[in-house]
Amino acid sequence: MQARIKRLLGGLFIIFSLQRMGTCPNDNLRPNIVSMVKTIVSIRHAKLEDASEIALAHDASWREAYRGVIPGIELERMIARRGPEWWRAAILRGSGLLVLEIDELIVGYSTFGRNRVPTMPYSGEIFELYLMPQYQGLGFGRRLFNVSRRELAAYGYLSTIVWALADNSKALSFYGRLGGQTVRQAEERFGDNMLSRVAFGFISAPAL
Repeated sequence: MQARIKRLLGGLFIIFSLQRMGTCPNDNLRPNIVSMVKTIVSIRHAKLEDASEIALAHDASWREAYRGVIPGIELERMIARRGPEWWRAAILRGSGLLVLEIDELIVGYSTFGRNRVPTMPYSGEIFELYLMPQYQGLGFGRRLFNVSRRELAAYGYLSTIVWALADNSKALSFYGRLGGQTVRQAEERFGDNMLSRVAFGFISAPAL
């Protein structure tokens, strides 16, 4: 696997070139030949035309992450609020928003910015980081996390905090494997329910 980093018009554009094994297109003629299939994975800043695909990635990833965690009616309300127009508005505001593409299909995203809890000793925050279910567990989340932290560092936010729901075991395991330290717990209301959240702190330099 190789990675190339470019800066185009002031924007981030990171390309990972992956090679995987595939069968020869004409199996009748060449049954014993295996071809190499190249997959292009990129991480870049979101553009206005990405809004619909980001909304789809958000929908799929949230349903997988929070079904059975956030009450069903409230979860559907939260997903419905994040349609394409919501994402277009976020992009127009200049929000920190990266997308992860595989062969030009957006399969994940992250949002980030200044830490929203100034009493905590972390300058930056990753607000959201999600991948569609079929692309989880393949290392893409780690790459998106590292690029998000490097983007924060470029604005002077060298330390990072990330919140996850305490009942989201996948997220807790993910941020723990990345080296996050549990630094705070709090509660947040979702409809009529109060759910526990866990904050992970990262103070080391972002990974390259």
